[in-house]
Amino acid sequence: MFAQVETKTYNAEEYLEAEVNSLDRHEFINGEIVLMAGGTPNHNEITSILNAILRVSLKGKPYSIFGLDQRLWIPQFNNYTYPDVMVVAKPIELQSGRTDTITNPLLIAEVLSKGTKAYDRDEKFAAYRSIPSFQEYLLIDQYRLQVEQYSKTEANKWIFSEYGVIGDRLMLTSVQVEIAIADLYENIEFI
Repeated sequence: MFAQVETKTYNAEEYLEAEVNSLDRHEFINGEIVLMAGGTPNHNEITSILNAILRVSLKGKPYSIFGLDQRLWIPQFNNYTYPDVMVVAKPIELQSGRTDTITNPLLIAEVLSKGTKAYDRDEKFAAYRSIPSFQEYLLIDQYRLQVEQYSKTEANKWIFSEYGVIGDRLMLTSVQVEIAIADLYENIEFI
């Protein structure tokens, strides 16, 4: 017979205080503080490539591009998370009383890992959809050539598109940027 392990529940203030002083990154989900796992080389390479494509494509336009270490607050769920890549329309909106937590993402991209892909597609996407400014979601597989795109067309309506061929081109609807799938997966070796 196994002893039941009790999970401690935290409030947002306890999480934020601990997170500011932590060397590691943690997400805050329903009162639980969850350590974020380190990324694989493919995860980091894809994130870097997407960030570079967006940076060049959106140069001089009223957007900011963030990766990995920028915290996002999801007010309706009272969750804090660190998307792999975020595009935010300027001016950046911050959580009241904070200088380090964004609240107005336009586009979010997550590079899928085996441990988080179900969460990224389900609970995390549901939380992201509660953010009024959020318009587009990319799920990028690091183990095979596959990108899932969800584009908001109106309140509570999203269009799904899937890309899985090296010659495919993905058009981001939120920022009007076209991305060649071949560029996104350049030099990626699937393991």
